[in-house]
Amino acid sequence: MAESLTPAAEMPIDLPLLERRFFSPRTLFSAMCSGICGVLTVLALLPLFSVLGMLLYRGGGKMLASGLSLFTELPPAAGMVGGGIGNALVGTLVVVTLASLMSVPVGVLAGVYLAEFGPRTRLAEAVRFTAKVLTGLPSVLAGLVVFAAVVWFTGFSAIASGLALAILMLPTVLLTAEDALKMVPQRMREAAYGMGCTPTQAVWLVVLPTALPGILTGVMLAVARAAGETAPLLFTAFFSNYWMTARLNEPTPTLAVLIYNFSGSPFRNQQDIAWAASLVVVSLILLANISAQIYMARTKTR
Repeated sequence: MAESLTPAAEMPIDLPLLERRFFSPRTLFSAMCSGICGVLTVLALLPLFSVLGMLLYRGGGKMLASGLSLFTELPPAAGMVGGGIGNALVGTLVVVTLASLMSVPVGVLAGVYLAEFGPRTRLAEAVRFTAKVLTGLPSVLAGLVVFAAVVWFTGFSAIASGLALAILMLPTVLLTAEDALKMVPQRMREAAYGMGCTPTQAVWLVVLPTALPGILTGVMLAVARAAGETAPLLFTAFFSNYWMTARLNEPTPTLAVLIYNFSGSPFRNQQDIAWAASLVVVSLILLANISAQIYMARTKTR
């Protein structure tokens, strides 16, 4: 009886059993699994690095050969040399900005309602279900919906393309905003209430600033998806070989559609411009993500 009550710290330890033996079955199995995971990781990264390598080789070569003229000139006609992506770059920035202005405020406000004011209501459940369904919506369907509802009556335009991209961005912004708001500690809300803040003031002055890094991450993910979409823009923005005017109700050039058009061209110059435009799109998305990460890091250190 006395032996059973001996503290664990005083019990003798069999040190040889704790030694790691290389040829033991568990060590061999662990090494085998680690090797398989490493091989699979390399195989999964090969397509990514091969695409990036081709982008840098073909697109970077075209950018070095063209210089700044690539960003200031209009797309070339079939069989012509030179040209650039200036109008498509401007059109992409305009369309993505319009989509962000449409989706981000609505998504963040909806996330605030779902997380703070009506998390268990039937309306909240319906909104969550709809948002989760929309995250898997094929992008071409968003373009078809906007084409039938807007383009059919008003024609191709930057506004229609912005609306189509906003439909794709909205569920990502909404769900990430709700999750970021839910991660704010409850004691911060209670402290705000204890200082006399109303629920609205607590959300606006305490909860939202605290959850801003997470919300920004969702916005960047949504912008990255919108910037690379092609199918919705074919049905809503179409394309134009000219510079955009101040009007937004006319066909709009974008980088995604330019890549789609030029990648199937039989002319080498247009193919190289498509590679250069692809590199620009990837660079813009990478720059947006890096900026978001830097902002989040600075926010956490405050």
